[in-house]
Amino acid sequence: MKKILIVDDNAAVLEALSLLLEIHGYQVVTASTPKEALQIVNYQAISLVLQDMNFSADTTSGEEGKTLFFALRELNPLLPIILITAWTELEHAVALVKAGAADYIPKPWDDVKLITTVNNLIALGEASATHQSVKQQSTLYDSAKQAARSVGLVYESAAMQRVVDMALQVAKSDVPVLITGPNGSGKEKIAELIQSQSPLRHAAFVKVNAGALPQELIEAELFGAEAGAFTSANKSRIGRFEAANGGTLFLDEIGTLPLSGQVKLLRVLQTGEFEKLGSVKTQHTNVRIISATNADLASDIANGHFREDLFYRLNVIEINVPPLSERGDDALALVQHFLPNREISLTGKQAITQYPWPGNVRELENACRRVDILHPHGPLNADAFGLPSSHSEDTVLVKVGSEPTKAEIQAALVRYNGVIAQVAKHVGLSRQALYRRLDKYKISYKS
Repeated sequence: MKKILIVDDNAAVLEALSLLLEIHGYQVVTASTPKEALQIVNYQAISLVLQDMNFSADTTSGEEGKTLFFALRELNPLLPIILITAWTELEHAVALVKAGAADYIPKPWDDVKLITTVNNLIALGEASATHQSVKQQSTLYDSAKQAARSVGLVYESAAMQRVVDMALQVAKSDVPVLITGPNGSGKEKIAELIQSQSPLRHAAFVKVNAGALPQELIEAELFGAEAGAFTSANKSRIGRFEAANGGTLFLDEIGTLPLSGQVKLLRVLQTGEFEKLGSVKTQHTNVRIISATNADLASDIANGHFREDLFYRLNVIEINVPPLSERGDDALALVQHFLPNREISLTGKQAITQYPWPGNVRELENACRRVDILHPHGPLNADAFGLPSSHSEDTVLVKVGSEPTKAEIQAALVRYNGVIAQVAKHVGLSRQALYRRLDKYKISYKS
Protein backbone atom coordinates (compact mmCIF):
# COMPACT_ATOMS: atom_id res chain seq x y z
CA MET A 1 0.00 0.00 0.00
CA LYS A 2 1.44 3.37 -1.05
CA LYS A 3 1.97 5.89 1.72
CA ILE A 4 1.07 9.56 1.27
CA LEU A 5 2.14 12.38 3.57
CA ILE A 6 -0.24 15.32 4.06
CA VAL A 7 1.32 18.46 5.53
CA ASP A 8 -1.13 21.13 6.73
CA ASP A 9 -1.69 23.06 9.96
CA ASN A 10 -5.47 22.86 9.49
CA ALA A 11 -6.87 19.79 11.27
CA ALA A 12 -10.05 19.85 9.14
CA VAL A 13 -7.99 19.72 5.91
CA LEU A 14 -5.91 16.85 7.26
CA GLU A 15 -9.03 14.89 8.17
CA ALA A 16 -10.81 15.51 4.85
CA LEU A 17 -7.81 14.61 2.68
CA SER A 18 -6.97 11.56 4.81
CA LEU A 19 -10.50 10.19 4.45
CA LEU A 20 -10.51 10.78 0.68
CA LEU A 21 -7.15 9.08 0.11
CA GLU A 22 -7.86 6.15 2.44
CA ILE A 23 -11.15 5.46 0.62
CA HIS A 24 -9.07 5.12 -2.57
CA GLY A 25 -6.66 2.61 -1.02
CA TYR A 26 -3.79 4.78 0.18
CA GLN A 27 -2.10 4.74 3.58
CA VAL A 28 -1.92 8.25 5.02
CA VAL A 29 0.39 9.93 7.50
CA THR A 30 -0.05 13.55 8.52
CA ALA A 31 2.09 16.41 9.80
CA SER A 32 1.07 19.85 10.91
CA THR A 33 4.54 21.47 10.73
CA PRO A 34 7.44 21.39 8.25
CA LYS A 35 9.71 19.92 10.94
CA GLU A 36 7.40 16.94 11.44
CA ALA A 37 7.12 16.48 7.68
CA LEU A 38 10.90 16.34 7.19
CA GLN A 39 11.27 13.81 9.99
CA ILE A 40 8.64 11.56 8.42
CA VAL A 41 10.19 11.71 4.93
CA ASN A 42 13.61 11.06 6.42
CA TYR A 43 12.53 7.85 8.18
CA GLN A 44 9.54 6.48 6.26
CA ALA A 45 8.95 5.30 2.69
CA ILE A 46 6.72 8.08 1.36
CA SER A 47 5.37 7.81 -2.19
CA LEU A 48 3.90 11.33 -2.48
CA VAL A 49 3.55 14.54 -0.43
CA LEU A 50 0.56 16.87 -0.35
CA GLN A 51 1.77 20.08 1.29
CA ASP A 52 0.19 23.39 2.22
CA MET A 53 2.01 26.65 1.48
CA ASN A 54 1.56 28.29 4.93
CA PHE A 55 1.84 26.90 8.45
CA SER A 56 1.75 29.91 10.80
CA ALA A 57 -1.26 31.96 11.79
CA ASP A 58 -1.77 35.16 9.76
CA THR A 59 0.85 34.03 7.20
CA THR A 60 -0.14 34.05 3.53
CA SER A 61 3.14 34.69 1.72
CA GLY A 62 3.82 31.03 0.86
CA GLU A 63 7.49 31.36 1.94
CA GLU A 64 7.11 28.55 4.49
CA GLY A 65 5.81 26.22 1.78
CA LYS A 66 8.65 27.21 -0.51
CA THR A 67 11.23 26.44 2.20
CA LEU A 68 9.62 23.07 2.94
CA PHE A 69 9.50 22.18 -0.74
CA PHE A 70 13.24 22.69 -1.26
CA ALA A 71 14.02 20.83 1.99
CA LEU A 72 11.96 17.84 0.78
CA ARG A 73 13.68 17.99 -2.61
CA GLU A 74 17.05 17.82 -0.88
CA LEU A 75 16.00 14.71 1.03
CA ASN A 76 14.52 12.95 -2.02
CA PRO A 77 14.84 14.58 -5.47
CA LEU A 78 12.42 12.06 -7.00
CA LEU A 79 9.61 12.44 -4.46
CA PRO A 80 6.38 13.73 -6.12
CA ILE A 81 5.05 16.83 -4.33
CA ILE A 82 1.60 18.39 -4.81
CA LEU A 83 1.19 21.93 -3.51
CA ILE A 84 -2.13 22.92 -1.90
CA THR A 85 -2.59 26.60 -2.74
CA ALA A 86 -4.90 29.51 -2.23
CA TRP A 87 -5.23 32.01 -5.08
CA THR A 88 -2.96 34.45 -3.24
CA GLU A 89 -0.17 31.84 -3.37
CA LEU A 90 -0.61 30.90 -7.04
CA GLU A 91 2.46 32.79 -8.24
CA HIS A 92 4.68 30.93 -5.74
CA ALA A 93 3.09 27.59 -6.68
CA VAL A 94 3.73 28.09 -10.40
CA ALA A 95 7.34 28.99 -9.67
CA LEU A 96 7.79 25.83 -7.58
CA VAL A 97 6.22 23.66 -10.29
CA LYS A 98 8.86 25.02 -12.67
CA ALA A 99 11.47 24.20 -10.03
CA GLY A 100 10.37 20.56 -9.90
CA ALA A 101 7.11 20.27 -7.98
CA ALA A 102 4.86 17.69 -9.59
CA ASP A 103 1.67 19.78 -9.53
CA TYR A 104 -0.52 22.12 -7.49
CA ILE A 105 -4.20 22.09 -6.56
CA PRO A 106 -6.28 25.11 -5.53
CA LYS A 107 -8.45 25.37 -2.43
CA PRO A 108 -11.14 24.16 -2.42
CA TRP A 109 -10.07 21.12 -4.44
CA ASP A 110 -11.98 18.80 -6.75
CA ASP A 111 -11.92 15.27 -5.29
CA VAL A 112 -11.96 13.50 -8.66
CA LYS A 113 -9.18 15.64 -10.13
CA LEU A 114 -7.10 15.30 -6.96
CA ILE A 115 -7.31 11.48 -6.93
CA THR A 116 -6.52 11.33 -10.66
CA THR A 117 -3.48 13.55 -10.13
CA VAL A 118 -2.31 11.47 -7.15
CA ASN A 119 -2.67 8.19 -9.08
CA ASN A 120 -0.79 9.52 -12.09
CA LEU A 121 2.04 11.07 -10.08
CA ILE A 122 2.60 7.96 -7.97
CA ALA A 123 2.78 5.84 -11.12
CA LEU A 124 5.18 8.34 -12.66
CA GLY A 125 7.26 8.42 -9.47
CA GLU A 126 7.60 4.63 -9.47
CA ALA A 127 8.69 4.69 -13.11
CA SER A 128 11.25 7.42 -12.36
CA ALA A 129 12.59 5.51 -9.37
CA THR A 130 12.90 2.34 -11.43
CA HIS A 131 14.68 4.21 -14.20
CA GLN A 132 17.04 5.80 -11.69
CA SER A 133 17.78 2.42 -10.12
CA VAL A 134 18.49 0.83 -13.50
CA LYS A 135 20.70 3.79 -14.42
CA GLN A 136 22.66 3.46 -11.18
CA GLN A 137 23.06 -0.29 -11.64
CA SER A 138 24.24 0.26 -15.20
CA THR A 139 26.77 2.83 -14.02
CA LEU A 140 28.03 0.48 -11.32
CA TYR A 141 28.23 -2.38 -13.84
CA ASP A 142 30.23 -0.28 -16.30
CA SER A 143 32.52 0.89 -13.53
CA ALA A 144 33.10 -2.70 -12.37
CA LYS A 145 33.86 -3.88 -15.90
CA GLN A 146 36.32 -1.03 -16.39
CA ALA A 147 38.08 -1.83 -13.11
CA ALA A 148 38.28 -5.52 -14.06
CA ARG A 149 39.67 -4.72 -17.51
CA SER A 150 42.37 -2.56 -15.92
CA VAL A 151 43.92 -5.70 -14.37
CA GLY A 152 43.23 -7.96 -17.37
CA LEU A 153 40.22 -9.73 -15.85
CA VAL A 154 37.90 -10.92 -18.65
CA TYR A 155 34.39 -12.18 -17.90
CA GLU A 156 30.74 -12.02 -18.99
CA SER A 157 28.99 -14.35 -16.55
CA ALA A 158 26.71 -13.26 -13.73
CA ALA A 159 28.65 -15.55 -11.37
CA MET A 160 31.88 -13.68 -12.02
CA GLN A 161 30.11 -10.33 -11.82
CA ARG A 162 29.12 -11.18 -8.26
CA VAL A 163 32.74 -11.99 -7.44
CA VAL A 164 33.92 -8.70 -8.95
CA ASP A 165 31.25 -6.72 -7.11
CA MET A 166 32.30 -8.26 -3.80
CA ALA A 167 35.98 -7.65 -4.53
CA LEU A 168 35.31 -3.98 -5.25
CA GLN A 169 33.35 -3.64 -2.02
CA VAL A 170 36.07 -5.36 0.01
CA ALA A 171 38.79 -3.23 -1.61
CA LYS A 172 37.63 -0.14 0.30
CA SER A 173 38.59 -1.69 3.65
CA ASP A 174 41.91 -2.99 4.97
CA VAL A 175 40.69 -6.32 6.41
CA PRO A 176 42.38 -9.60 5.44
CA VAL A 177 40.76 -11.38 2.49
CA LEU A 178 40.92 -15.09 1.66
CA ILE A 179 40.30 -15.93 -1.99
CA THR A 180 39.32 -19.55 -2.60
CA GLY A 181 38.74 -21.52 -5.78
CA PRO A 182 40.33 -24.14 -8.03
CA ASN A 183 43.70 -23.70 -9.72
CA GLY A 184 43.62 -21.50 -12.79
CA SER A 185 40.26 -19.90 -11.98
CA GLY A 186 41.59 -16.35 -11.64
CA LYS A 187 42.29 -15.92 -7.91
CA GLU A 188 45.40 -13.83 -8.54
CA LYS A 189 43.44 -11.49 -10.84
CA ILE A 190 40.90 -10.93 -8.06
CA ALA A 191 43.74 -10.08 -5.69
CA GLU A 192 45.10 -7.60 -8.24
CA LEU A 193 41.63 -6.10 -8.63
CA ILE A 194 41.30 -5.59 -4.86
CA GLN A 195 44.72 -3.96 -4.71
CA SER A 196 44.05 -1.70 -7.72
CA GLN A 197 40.86 -0.30 -6.16
CA SER A 198 42.08 -0.04 -2.57
CA PRO A 199 43.42 3.02 -0.72
CA LEU A 200 46.82 1.23 -0.92
CA ARG A 201 46.83 1.06 -4.73
CA HIS A 202 49.90 3.32 -4.97
CA ALA A 203 51.78 1.43 -2.23
CA ALA A 204 53.78 -1.78 -2.57
CA PHE A 205 52.01 -4.90 -3.81
CA VAL A 206 54.20 -7.92 -3.11
CA LYS A 207 53.30 -11.43 -4.26
CA VAL A 208 54.66 -14.70 -2.94
CA ASN A 209 53.62 -18.20 -3.99
CA ALA A 210 54.08 -20.34 -0.92
CA GLY A 211 53.54 -23.48 -2.98
CA ALA A 212 56.51 -22.70 -5.25
CA LEU A 213 59.06 -22.23 -2.45
CA PRO A 214 61.22 -24.99 -0.93
CA GLN A 215 60.11 -25.55 2.66
CA GLU A 216 63.49 -24.57 4.07
CA LEU A 217 63.36 -21.17 2.30
CA ILE A 218 59.79 -20.13 3.12
CA GLU A 219 60.70 -18.34 6.36
CA ALA A 220 63.60 -16.54 4.71
CA GLU A 221 61.32 -15.44 1.86
CA LEU A 222 58.63 -14.15 4.19
CA PHE A 223 60.74 -12.60 6.94
CA GLY A 224 64.21 -12.16 5.44
CA ALA A 225 67.56 -13.61 6.53
CA GLU A 226 70.86 -12.39 7.85
CA ALA A 227 74.12 -13.33 6.12
CA GLY A 228 75.16 -16.83 7.20
CA ALA A 229 71.70 -17.76 8.45
CA PHE A 230 71.83 -20.78 6.13
CA THR A 231 74.33 -22.27 3.70
CA SER A 232 73.61 -20.13 0.62
CA ALA A 233 72.92 -16.90 2.55
CA ASN A 234 75.99 -14.93 1.53
CA LYS A 235 74.46 -11.55 2.37
CA SER A 236 71.55 -10.12 4.30
CA ARG A 237 68.25 -10.10 2.46
CA ILE A 238 64.89 -8.52 3.20
CA GLY A 239 61.74 -10.61 3.35
CA ARG A 240 58.38 -10.07 1.70
CA PHE A 241 56.82 -8.59 4.85
CA GLU A 242 59.52 -5.95 5.00
CA ALA A 243 59.22 -5.24 1.27
CA ALA A 244 55.44 -4.87 1.53
CA ASN A 245 55.51 -2.57 4.57
CA GLY A 246 52.81 0.08 4.16
CA GLY A 247 51.21 -1.84 1.28
CA THR A 248 49.70 -5.23 0.48
CA LEU A 249 51.14 -8.75 0.64
CA PHE A 250 49.51 -11.43 -1.51
CA LEU A 251 50.13 -14.94 -0.15
CA ASP A 252 49.18 -17.44 -2.85
CA GLU A 253 48.75 -21.17 -2.12
CA ILE A 254 48.62 -20.36 1.61
CA GLY A 255 47.44 -23.91 2.35
CA THR A 256 50.93 -25.27 1.53
CA LEU A 257 52.64 -23.23 4.26
CA PRO A 258 54.24 -25.62 6.80
CA LEU A 259 53.16 -25.45 10.44
CA SER A 260 56.43 -23.77 11.48
CA GLY A 261 55.80 -20.99 8.98
CA GLN A 262 52.16 -20.76 10.07
CA VAL A 263 53.22 -20.03 13.66
CA LYS A 264 55.44 -17.14 12.58
CA LEU A 265 52.81 -15.84 10.16
CA LEU A 266 50.20 -15.87 12.92
CA ARG A 267 52.50 -13.85 15.15
CA VAL A 268 53.14 -11.14 12.57
CA LEU A 269 49.43 -10.90 11.82
CA GLN A 270 48.64 -10.50 15.52
CA THR A 271 51.42 -8.12 16.51
CA GLY A 272 53.03 -6.78 13.33
CA GLU A 273 56.37 -8.06 14.68
CA PHE A 274 58.89 -10.50 13.21
CA GLU A 275 62.60 -11.37 13.20
CA LYS A 276 64.76 -12.17 10.23
CA LEU A 277 66.14 -15.67 10.06
CA GLY A 278 69.37 -15.66 12.05
CA SER A 279 68.58 -12.40 13.87
CA VAL A 280 67.27 -11.57 17.33
CA LYS A 281 66.28 -8.00 16.37
CA THR A 282 62.51 -7.51 16.28
CA GLN A 283 61.15 -5.57 13.32
CA HIS A 284 57.74 -4.06 12.77
CA THR A 285 55.58 -4.09 9.66
CA ASN A 286 52.10 -2.89 8.69
CA VAL A 287 50.68 -4.72 5.70
CA ARG A 288 47.31 -5.74 4.36
CA ILE A 289 47.09 -9.48 3.77
CA ILE A 290 45.33 -11.04 0.80
CA SER A 291 45.72 -14.81 0.63
CA ALA A 292 44.53 -17.46 -1.77
CA THR A 293 44.19 -21.22 -1.78
CA ASN A 294 42.70 -24.07 -3.77
CA ALA A 295 42.77 -26.30 -0.70
CA ASP A 296 39.91 -27.21 1.61
CA LEU A 297 41.30 -25.47 4.68
CA ALA A 298 38.45 -26.74 6.88
CA SER A 299 39.58 -30.32 6.18
CA ASP A 300 43.22 -29.35 6.66
CA ILE A 301 42.33 -27.90 10.08
CA ALA A 302 40.52 -31.12 11.03
CA ASN A 303 43.56 -33.14 9.92
CA GLY A 304 45.97 -30.93 11.86
CA HIS A 305 47.69 -29.57 8.75
CA PHE A 306 46.50 -25.97 9.13
CA ARG A 307 46.12 -23.85 12.25
CA GLU A 308 42.56 -22.87 13.06
CA ASP A 309 43.60 -19.58 14.69
CA LEU A 310 45.56 -18.61 11.56
CA PHE A 311 42.58 -19.50 9.37
CA TYR A 312 40.34 -17.06 11.21
CA ARG A 313 43.02 -14.38 11.03
CA LEU A 314 43.22 -14.75 7.26
CA ASN A 315 39.54 -15.38 6.60
CA VAL A 316 37.88 -12.18 7.77
CA ILE A 317 36.19 -12.04 4.36
CA GLU A 318 36.17 -14.95 1.91
CA ILE A 319 35.72 -14.54 -1.84
CA ASN A 320 35.09 -17.77 -3.72
CA VAL A 321 35.98 -17.81 -7.42
CA PRO A 322 33.86 -20.48 -9.18
CA PRO A 323 35.41 -22.83 -11.75
CA LEU A 324 35.04 -22.01 -15.44
CA SER A 325 32.54 -24.88 -15.77
CA GLU A 326 30.11 -22.76 -13.71
CA ARG A 327 30.80 -19.62 -15.75
CA GLY A 328 29.68 -20.70 -19.22
CA ASP A 329 29.39 -17.17 -20.58
CA ASP A 330 33.05 -16.49 -19.73
CA ALA A 331 34.58 -19.14 -21.99
CA LEU A 332 33.75 -17.42 -25.30
CA ALA A 333 34.70 -14.01 -23.90
CA LEU A 334 38.09 -15.43 -22.93
CA VAL A 335 38.59 -17.00 -26.36
CA GLN A 336 37.83 -13.64 -27.94
CA HIS A 337 40.41 -12.07 -25.62
CA PHE A 338 43.13 -14.63 -26.36
CA LEU A 339 42.31 -14.98 -30.09
CA PRO A 340 41.05 -11.55 -31.24
CA ASN A 341 39.60 -11.26 -34.75
CA ARG A 342 39.66 -15.02 -35.42
CA GLU A 343 36.67 -16.75 -36.97
CA ILE A 344 35.06 -19.74 -35.34
CA SER A 345 32.20 -22.02 -36.37
CA LEU A 346 28.97 -22.26 -34.46
CA THR A 347 29.86 -25.81 -33.47
CA GLY A 348 33.19 -24.49 -32.25
CA LYS A 349 31.39 -21.96 -30.10
CA GLN A 350 29.13 -24.72 -28.80
CA ALA A 351 32.10 -26.92 -27.96
CA ILE A 352 33.89 -24.11 -26.13
CA THR A 353 30.79 -23.30 -24.10
CA GLN A 354 29.90 -26.92 -23.28
CA TYR A 355 33.41 -28.20 -22.45
CA PRO A 356 33.94 -28.16 -18.64
CA TRP A 357 37.52 -26.83 -18.80
CA PRO A 358 38.81 -28.75 -15.74
CA GLY A 359 42.01 -26.68 -15.87
CA ASN A 360 39.91 -23.51 -15.89
CA VAL A 361 41.22 -20.29 -17.49
CA ARG A 362 44.77 -21.61 -17.55
CA GLU A 363 43.71 -24.61 -19.67
CA LEU A 364 41.65 -22.41 -21.99
CA GLU A 365 44.55 -19.98 -22.47
CA ASN A 366 46.91 -22.84 -23.30
CA ALA A 367 44.38 -24.20 -25.80
CA CYS A 368 44.20 -20.79 -27.48
CA ARG A 369 48.00 -20.62 -27.68
CA ARG A 370 48.13 -24.02 -29.39
CA VAL A 371 45.41 -22.97 -31.82
CA ASP A 372 47.28 -19.77 -32.66
CA ILE A 373 50.45 -21.73 -33.43
CA LEU A 374 48.96 -24.75 -35.21
CA HIS A 375 46.08 -22.96 -36.99
CA PRO A 376 47.35 -19.43 -37.63
CA HIS A 377 45.04 -18.79 -40.59
CA GLY A 378 41.46 -19.44 -41.59
CA PRO A 379 38.34 -20.29 -39.61
CA LEU A 380 38.41 -22.44 -36.48
CA ASN A 381 36.12 -25.32 -35.53
CA ALA A 382 35.86 -27.58 -32.51
CA ASP A 383 38.62 -29.86 -33.84
CA ALA A 384 41.08 -26.97 -33.88
CA PHE A 385 40.65 -26.68 -30.12
CA GLY A 386 40.79 -30.44 -29.66
CA LEU A 387 37.20 -30.44 -28.42
CA PRO A 388 34.34 -32.81 -29.32
CA SER A 389 31.61 -31.42 -31.60
CA SER A 390 28.03 -32.65 -31.29
CA HIS A 391 26.99 -31.24 -34.68
CA SER A 392 30.02 -31.46 -36.95
CA GLU A 393 27.85 -30.95 -40.04
CA ASP A 394 27.22 -27.33 -39.05
CA THR A 395 29.93 -25.15 -40.61
CA VAL A 396 28.29 -21.73 -40.44
CA LEU A 397 31.02 -19.22 -39.53
CA VAL A 398 30.76 -16.24 -37.24
CA LYS A 399 33.34 -14.11 -35.48
CA VAL A 400 33.89 -14.90 -31.81
CA GLY A 401 31.59 -12.69 -29.77
CA SER A 402 29.79 -11.40 -32.88
CA GLU A 403 26.05 -11.20 -33.44
CA PRO A 404 24.35 -14.30 -34.86
CA THR A 405 22.21 -13.43 -37.90
CA LYS A 406 18.43 -13.69 -38.03
CA ALA A 407 18.77 -16.70 -40.35
CA GLU A 408 21.14 -18.46 -37.93
CA ILE A 409 18.74 -17.96 -35.04
CA GLN A 410 15.76 -19.16 -37.07
CA ALA A 411 17.67 -22.24 -38.19
CA ALA A 412 18.62 -23.02 -34.57
CA LEU A 413 14.98 -22.63 -33.48
CA VAL A 414 13.94 -25.20 -36.07
CA ARG A 415 16.75 -27.59 -35.15
CA TYR A 416 15.97 -27.51 -31.43
CA ASN A 417 12.18 -27.30 -31.78
CA GLY A 418 12.11 -23.88 -30.16
CA VAL A 419 13.81 -24.93 -26.89
CA ILE A 420 15.35 -21.61 -25.89
CA ALA A 421 18.08 -23.01 -23.62
CA GLN A 422 19.44 -25.21 -26.43
CA VAL A 423 19.10 -22.47 -29.05
CA ALA A 424 20.99 -20.03 -26.80
CA LYS A 425 23.88 -22.48 -26.39
CA HIS A 426 23.92 -23.17 -30.12
CA VAL A 427 24.33 -19.52 -31.11
CA GLY A 428 26.63 -18.68 -28.19
CA LEU A 429 24.31 -16.32 -26.28
CA SER A 430 22.79 -16.25 -22.81
CA ARG A 431 19.04 -16.83 -22.71
CA GLN A 432 18.38 -13.19 -21.85
CA ALA A 433 20.54 -12.05 -24.76
CA LEU A 434 18.74 -14.47 -27.10
CA TYR A 435 15.31 -13.14 -26.03
CA ARG A 436 16.48 -9.63 -26.90
CA ARG A 437 17.55 -10.79 -30.38
CA LEU A 438 14.23 -12.59 -30.91
CA ASP A 439 12.35 -9.40 -30.08
CA LYS A 440 14.72 -7.32 -32.20
CA TYR A 441 14.24 -9.54 -35.28
CA LYS A 442 10.51 -10.04 -34.50
CA ILE A 443 10.97 -13.83 -34.52
CA SER A 444 8.06 -15.72 -32.96
CA TYR A 445 8.98 -18.31 -30.36
CA LYS A 446 7.36 -20.39 -27.64
CA SER A 447 8.04 -19.20 -24.12
